[in-house]
Amino acid sequence: MRKRGIHLQYSFEAHGQRDAQLHNPLFDLLQAVQQHGSIRHAALATGASYRHVWGQLKQWEAVLAEPLVTWIKGQPARLTPFAERLLWAERRARTRLTPHIEALRAELERVLADALDGSQQVLTLFASHDLALPRLREHASAQHGLHIELKFAGSVDCLRALGAGRCLVAGFHVPALRDALPVFARAMKGLLKPGRHKLIGCTQRTQGLMVRNGNPMGIGGIADLARRDVRFLNRQPGSGTRLLTDHLLHEARIDAASVRGYSEAPEDSHVAVAAAIASGAADAGLGIEAAARQFGLDFVPLLREDYFLVCLKESLEHPAVQRLCAALASPAWQHEIAALVGYTAAGSGDILSLTRSLPWWHYRSSKRTPRRGKRALSASEALKSS
Repeated sequence: MRKRGIHLQYSFEAHGQRDAQLHNPLFDLLQAVQQHGSIRHAALATGASYRHVWGQLKQWEAVLAEPLVTWIKGQPARLTPFAERLLWAERRARTRLTPHIEALRAELERVLADALDGSQQVLTLFASHDLALPRLREHASAQHGLHIELKFAGSVDCLRALGAGRCLVAGFHVPALRDALPVFARAMKGLLKPGRHKLIGCTQRTQGLMVRNGNPMGIGGIADLARRDVRFLNRQPGSGTRLLTDHLLHEARIDAASVRGYSEAPEDSHVAVAAAIASGAADAGLGIEAAARQFGLDFVPLLREDYFLVCLKESLEHPAVQRLCAALASPAWQHEIAALVGYTAAGSGDILSLTRSLPWWHYRSSKRTPRRGKRALSASEALKSS
């Protein structure tokens, strides 16, 4: 096939887009033909005429120099092998790019918001990939006059961005455990300073193994990753889920080198891992339950983890951070999170002390005070505490 260029464009519409879905007339048309099995029914489904759909297919075949649809009289229309490969590849690429498309769309929305409404507060948030945060961004914008400029990166990179002053708030996650977490401590402890940083409760979510529908490999836990017949798909170095993988392997006394796929071509989001498993490219990957359910995968829960937001202590007085805390503490946000599988909003909006919330600072103490359920500090109280 001759090389063809890709052109991207965007438009301003009366109503915003809830998610990061991209629409392309070629792939929408191929999807309709594949789903409905005839050009006539594809035309009805897309609200176009038979003649228009026929003409579009012929036009795209000319552009791509490849046939897209074959049919025999009296039999359903079928995509050619080339069209099926093209549609599959585009679906996977679209899924992998979703977090980056979300970030780009958020940036474009910020530009428009600044131009139209100077009263809206803007907050730059570098955060580990999470399916709840785009919902938080929409909720904060609609209900609290706060535009969140959301950029996804690994947990460690997010904390470094906060330290370098490239964001006002960072998002990261750690297992909700009382015991020592040496893998996380080595990666994060030097980037978080008691007395200098404050945590803001965001969500708790379930992490586990995402496996193919029906779990044909019979994967029941982390120990199964050492099996030679199991293909594991990892996350990128520096991500919180990669740290969690290393932590779980360490706890199970499994050498990472014995895990097939551990060091091969990692993905940078939960949905990208889920999409790869759904396509058959891997048998298992660590991720959140919501991503597994989104792609029709089975899920083997392993543990709960805290997803924290963090800022400098003095930033608690910033109007944008105060609006963020108000959004997180609102009943509307609690209701929003309740609809997302594998998530709870326990402690959402609470101002928290690092030394009371992160296990590598308090795990040796014989007198432990549970973090959940204590009275949340106000911003002014938190500023007075160390």
